[in-house]
Amino acid sequence: MPTIYSANRSSVLVNGTAIEGLQSLVYRVVTERQDVRAIGTDERVDVIFGLRTVQGELVVQSANTELDTHLTDRSKFQIVANLKRDEAEGAKRTLSFDDCFIEGKSFSLSSGGSVSTTYTFTATRAREE
Repeated sequence: MPTIYSANRSSVLVNGTAIEGLQSLVYRVVTERQDVRAIGTDERVDVIFGLRTVQGELVVQSANTELDTHLTDRSKFQIVANLKRDEAEGAKRTLSFDDCFIEGKSFSLSSGGSVSTTYTFTATRAREE
C-alpha cells in the first residue's frame, strides 16, 4: 500500500518561514549525460554522467514578499518541505533544497479573479529524509 501525503497537513518553509498561500511545489532533478559510442557499431558502450541540477517552481496565491526579495537581491536561501500523512504520528518525509536562487517570476490573473505568482528556482541539491 503506498504512503499518501496530504498537502493540507504538509508545510513548505523558506529559511524557516512558512510560505503563506502556497498552491504547489514542483521540482525535477536533471543530470547531464553523454553516451560513449563504440567504434564500428551504432550502439553505446557506456554513459558518462556530469553536472546534476535541481529545477523547481513554487506557485503562490497572490505573491510572496520574501521570495520577491530573494529575486531582487539575487540572494541564496533554503526550502524545506515537511510532508505529513495525517495529524497523528503517521508517516513523515522531509525534502530539503539547498543553496536556492530565484531564476524567474511570472504573474497570472484568471477570469475567476484569483491572482497567482509562479517563482522558478534552482538548487544545488535536493535531499530526502
